[in-house]
Amino acid sequence: MYGKVSFEEAYEIPRLADQSRDQAALYIAPKDLDRYMRQIKSITGERLEVSDAHGIGYTIVSLTVPGIQGICDPAQAEKHATEVNDYIAKEIKDHRDRLGAFAALSMHDPKQAAEELRRCVKLGFHGALLNDVQHAGPDGETYLFYDQPAYDEFWKVVVELDVPVYIHPAAPMGQYYQQHFANGVSLHLLGMITNGVFDRFPKLKIIVGHLGEHIPFDFWRINHWLEDVEKPLAAKAGDVMCKKTIYDYFKNNIYLTTSGHFCTQTLKYVADYVGPERLLFSVDYPYETIENGCGWWDGDAENIKKALGGEGAYKNVGRENAKKLFGLGKYHDCDA
Repeated sequence: MYGKVSFEEAYEIPRLADQSRDQAALYIAPKDLDRYMRQIKSITGERLEVSDAHGIGYTIVSLTVPGIQGICDPAQAEKHATEVNDYIAKEIKDHRDRLGAFAALSMHDPKQAAEELRRCVKLGFHGALLNDVQHAGPDGETYLFYDQPAYDEFWKVVVELDVPVYIHPAAPMGQYYQQHFANGVSLHLLGMITNGVFDRFPKLKIIVGHLGEHIPFDFWRINHWLEDVEKPLAAKAGDVMCKKTIYDYFKNNIYLTTSGHFCTQTLKYVADYVGPERLLFSVDYPYETIENGCGWWDGDAENIKKALGGEGAYKNVGRENAKKLFGLGKYHDCDA
């Protein structure tokens, strides 16, 4: 399939790329570390060459983990976010038919985050990617979650700008338990649901990767406990939890990508719950390879079409849903 759109795709600015080696060692096999270090720095070189060879027409790049969320000092975080956003805007400006970007944001101050997002959208960015919670405090052991009312002014601007926010896992830091990467985003997203963020902002659009960060595989149990146990207990105590079911939020506010989860059987399982209109192709480059991601999508195309419900749904997940979500204009092979 040509003209695919892929948008969980990481980069690092050159002066910090070598520092990312330690982070990368948490996720990259030793034999692949040199490949990763080469590809994380490539924006318009090898990245585009490999994309061309495997039918990706448009890529939205984002700052790699831990990114700004790992910077505990607010002033330093804001300064670094501005630096990387200016850097990537310059890198992609002559390749806008092939490349876009998500903003990197400091989430210490919701108002400042909203202002930086607004600036980046004016530069043509497609939204923002946040690497889970914002680390704060003198020792970095304060974790700022975006489901709290203090962040409503940020979400208000996100809705006003009509752009999505991608919430991505980040490596554990400090005393945060070591397996946090595997389930941190799912906890964060459930917090946004149960604390009413989507009720207050019904037009908010959130993206998560890896076919839903485990949540779809617990849909029944989460729904059962929320509807049959937690909501009645909250009502008895005079509290109000989320107004809708978890299914409603996933079908109206949340998008899921195939990043790093190249399995037709699990894609079908998730599609049966949320519908192919909530699913989008992505790779998770360079943590995963474009060869593997596209090799699955193109190589198992007939089975994927059956899993999703036909040729139309296959094209929608591969590119058309992304065109609509991001309001994309013409790009390389967009009509192929």
